Amino acid sequence: MGTTTTPTDRSAEDRSAHVAVTVFPLLILAAAAVAFLTPGTFTGLSAWVNPLLGVIMFGMGLTLTLPDFRLVVTRPLPVLIGVVAQFSVMPLLGLALAWALRLPPDLAAGVILVGCAPGGTASNVVTYLAKGDTALSVTMTSVSTLLAPLVTPLLTLWLAGTYLPVDGAGMARTIATIVLLPVAAGLVVRLALPRLVTRALPVLPWVSVVAIALVVVAVVAGSADKVLEAGLLVLAAVVLHNCLGYLLGYGLAALTRQPERVRRTVAVEVGMQNSGLAAGLAAQYFSPLAALPGAVFSVWHNVSGALLAALLRRRPLPQDRAPAPATGGTGRG
Repeated sequence: MGTTTTPTDRSAEDRSAHVAVTVFPLLILAAAAVAFLTPGTFTGLSAWVNPLLGVIMFGMGLTLTLPDFRLVVTRPLPVLIGVVAQFSVMPLLGLALAWALRLPPDLAAGVILVGCAPGGTASNVVTYLAKGDTALSVTMTSVSTLLAPLVTPLLTLWLAGTYLPVDGAGMARTIATIVLLPVAAGLVVRLALPRLVTRALPVLPWVSVVAIALVVVAVVAGSADKVLEAGLLVLAAVVLHNCLGYLLGYGLAALTRQPERVRRTVAVEVGMQNSGLAAGLAAQYFSPLAALPGAVFSVWHNVSGALLAALLRRRPLPQDRAPAPATGGTGRG
C-alpha cells in the first residue's frame, strides 16, 4: 500500500522548503559580509575548502536513493534535455558574458567555470516550490554531478583556457575526489543504514548550508581587497548569467514541447549551479579573484531561485486550471 500525502504533511514540507530558500541565503550573505569586513580572521580557512565541499557532496549522496536514477531509463528525453542544456547553455553564456562585459582574465575564467559546474542541490527545493517536477530535478542534478569529473574540466579547458592556463587533468582528479567519491560514499551509507540516515535527513540541509557559508567565507576573505574594485562587475555578470540561464532553460524545454512542469524544472536546473564547487576549483586552479564569481553566485542564485519559485507558484499549471463552465447548449443571437 502506498503512502498518502495529507494537507498537513504538504504544509509542513512547504514550510521547510520556504525556510531553505529564505533563511539559507541570508546566512550565506551574512557569512560573506563578515569575511569581507574581517578577512584576516579567516586566512587559514582556504585549506578547508575542498574538505568542506566533500562534506556537502557526501550530504547530497545521503539524500539519494537508487530509484532517483530510474527516470534515466523511464523518461530519458527530459533528463537528456536538462543535462545537455546544463552543460551547453551555462558554459556558453559564461563565455559570452566574459566577452560582452570585457571581464579581466581572472574574472572571465571564474564566470566560465561557474557555467561549467553541475547543477546546484538547492535547485531541487526551488523546483518543488515552483510546482515543477521534483523527481526529475533530483535526477538531473544527480546525473550532471556524476558527469562533472569528466565534463567540467573539458569545458573549462576549452572555454576558459583562452583566458588562463587550465590544468584539466588536475581539475578532473580534484572533482572526482571532492564530488564523485563523497556522493558515492553517501549513497552507500544510505543503502547500508537507511533508518539512521532517514533520522538524520532533517539536519543535512543545515550541515550543507554551514559548509557552503564557510566556503564563501574562505573565498571572500581571500579576495576581500578586490571586492570593492570588481564587486559590481561580478554582480552584473552573475545576475545576467543566472537569469538568462532560467530563460534559456525554459525556452529550450518549450522548444522541445515538454509539459509545463518539465519546463519549470529545466529552467531551474539550468539557471542554478553548484557554484560552491566552482568557487573552490577557481581558488585552487586560478586565483582568489577568479573564485569571486562562484561565491557571489552562491548567494544570488538562492535569492533569485526563491523569487522565481514565488512567481511560478502564482501561475497555475494546466491541470490546475478550473474547467470552463458548461453553457447549457444555448447561445445569443
